[in-house]
Amino acid sequence: MKKIFTYKLLFIFLIGLGIAQQISAQESRLIPRTLREKQRRAMHSRDSLFRLINKSDTSINGLLQRVEQYTTSFNQIKNTLSVGLDTVDIGTQIPLLQKRLVKIDTLINTHKSSTLRYLFVLRDILDRSQGQLVEWQSDLEDINSSLIQNQNDLIKFTKDSLLKTSPKDSTLKKTFFVQRRSLYGLWQNTDATNRSYLSKINLLQDKVAIAYTTVLDESDHIDSKIRAFTDKAIDGEFGYIWEASPTYANFKDPLNSTIKLNKLLFNYFIKNETITHFAGLIFLIVVLSWILFNRVKIKEDSELLKTLPDKIKYIYKSPLTAALLVATAIVPYFYSHPPVVFSQTLFIFPMIFVMVFIRKEFPATKFRFLNVLFWITIIYGISNLFIEITNIDRFVILALSIISITAGVVFLKKIKQQPDAYLPYTETILKVFIGLQILSLLLNITGRFSLAKIIGVTAAFNLWLLVILYFAVQVIIEGIFLQFHTKKASNSILDWVDYTIVEEKFKKILLLLASFVWLFFLFQNLNIDDAVRDYVSEVLSQSHTVGGASFTFAGFVIFIAVIWLSSIVSKIISYFYDVSSLRANDLSVMKKKNRTSTLLIRLGVFSVGFILAVAASNFPLDKITIIISAFGIGIGFGLQNIVNNLVSGLILAFEKPVQIGDIIEIDSRSGTIREIGVRSSRLTTSDGAEVIIPNGDMISHHVINWTLSNNNRRIEIIVGVAYGSDIDKVKQLLKDMLCNRDDIMTDPAPSVFMHN
Repeated sequence: MKKIFTYKLLFIFLIGLGIAQQISAQESRLIPRTLREKQRRAMHSRDSLFRLINKSDTSINGLLQRVEQYTTSFNQIKNTLSVGLDTVDIGTQIPLLQKRLVKIDTLINTHKSSTLRYLFVLRDILDRSQGQLVEWQSDLEDINSSLIQNQNDLIKFTKDSLLKTSPKDSTLKKTFFVQRRSLYGLWQNTDATNRSYLSKINLLQDKVAIAYTTVLDESDHIDSKIRAFTDKAIDGEFGYIWEASPTYANFKDPLNSTIKLNKLLFNYFIKNETITHFAGLIFLIVVLSWILFNRVKIKEDSELLKTLPDKIKYIYKSPLTAALLVATAIVPYFYSHPPVVFSQTLFIFPMIFVMVFIRKEFPATKFRFLNVLFWITIIYGISNLFIEITNIDRFVILALSIISITAGVVFLKKIKQQPDAYLPYTETILKVFIGLQILSLLLNITGRFSLAKIIGVTAAFNLWLLVILYFAVQVIIEGIFLQFHTKKASNSILDWVDYTIVEEKFKKILLLLASFVWLFFLFQNLNIDDAVRDYVSEVLSQSHTVGGASFTFAGFVIFIAVIWLSSIVSKIISYFYDVSSLRANDLSVMKKKNRTSTLLIRLGVFSVGFILAVAASNFPLDKITIIISAFGIGIGFGLQNIVNNLVSGLILAFEKPVQIGDIIEIDSRSGTIREIGVRSSRLTTSDGAEVIIPNGDMISHHVINWTLSNNNRRIEIIVGVAYGSDIDKVKQLLKDMLCNRDDIMTDPAPSVFMHN
């Protein structure tokens, strides 16, 4: 019974355990299902929200992106405007310029007897003002364009229909309204600031435009007065010299007006050209340092000190004066349209420095003449500053003409007695000076005072300028000579340059530049520099058509100039390669290859120069192709040999069958290659002759190159000895003579054979 009861309990326990496990399993299956239901319901809710938003007029992402874009754009505009506009200088200067224009108008209408120089001074002021106004207009236009672009971006915000829609969801709608309200506030502030700046810029633009119109009107007024003055000057402002005009009797008022105006112009120019003044000072310091440094170096070399002083007499004896002369002769051309009072003040300094040289190096008669000419030029300069015509000024110019003619004639007689003691062409230049002064005298006598003054001033100042430029060129040439002959390192580039060639070429360039400077000064003194510049600009810029191709003379000049510069660069490269060949006695194969490449370099320089010339001249490339094709036809008929040589030169440059420094034989001629040009090559024979060989022959004929891969060559020498000589002893003597020499190879060793 106990066993049966025990089994029953065990059976009941197992059944209960199984039921518990089933319930547990069912519960475990129910828990994941419940979680999945919750997750599914959450996803369904989120999808429903998204579907709700997507069903609205726009997506929330698009709205938020648009708000972000406008916020970023408005912040950028605000940051830019917070810096402020760069118009402080314009706003400060425009009232001063307006006052200046009112004063110029008063001056134009006040002085009825103005001189031509005075009218040109006023026009120069107007030209400067016009240039300043054009620059201001450009700056204001750039600022105005930027502000208008800002305004367009701001207006775009008010017209954006996307921002007028809103999400249907209440939570998103509230957030969106808050952001849009903040953006609207930012827009209001930015729009107000931008409109304020735009109004200020428009106001400044109106002021600048009014001032610009005033400048143009005043310039036209002055131009009309200049034309009327020119007609009057030709017809005559006065009667004859003995007929004094009461209209021009007053001298005190014109003198005071002249002093006041020129003082104002001088001070204004000094204050407003600070950068140019600084550049001139730097140039003076550089020139002075260069001359003094080389002079100190040459003093340290006792051998050079014995031979060079005669060739550098100006720099050696007066280095400070020489440096100041060069600087003061060149610095005035740093300035653009300086007032006459400023340019004439600078002109006094080189005249003084020239007087120092003349007194030390030339006859006393020349110094006396230049001393008289110095004071004549000073008085001419003072008269040239007058802004009104006076009787006293007329008689002063008359007296200056008489004194100039007298001094010139006396000095001309001295020159004829000793022509070699004076500068080149002194007699011819002096005759021109006397002729101009005679013309000035006659014009003054006949009542054409303005023309008389212009010619007298031109004669005096341009004669002085000739003398100044002559000495300035001499000092520069002496400085270059000094630079070449002072101590320098053996690897210095100056050690590779021939001073004679540099002096010849550089002197020509300096004389050409000096001629241009003298002509410019001549036109300036004759008051025709603006007319000449306008005429030249018109001629150069005028378009011409030939065969359907249009061109201008300016483009043609640029084309020639670039080709000329290319030729100079190629000549410089060739020169240094030639110098290197003369300095190197034994050339390795690599060095010869590098030197032979000079032809390719020259062709490359010419090619690049031609391309740049065509691009700079704006000549159409299709027309050039037609021209080249036409030349090709002509070349095919008449220039075959030349083209053959040119192409052969290219083949020699690329293939390098012969190179500079090679020893070759061609057509019974032998020698060393010294140059491979575009059309021909130069061969130096053993007896010193130079043979010009067309490049076509170098390609088409048989050429023996003894040094193509190395510099070794076998040489046969036949030596005759007396009959009965000991042959073995002769061989031994010849071997002993040939062995142990640096220029004869040991492997293979020299051999001696019986020839006959």
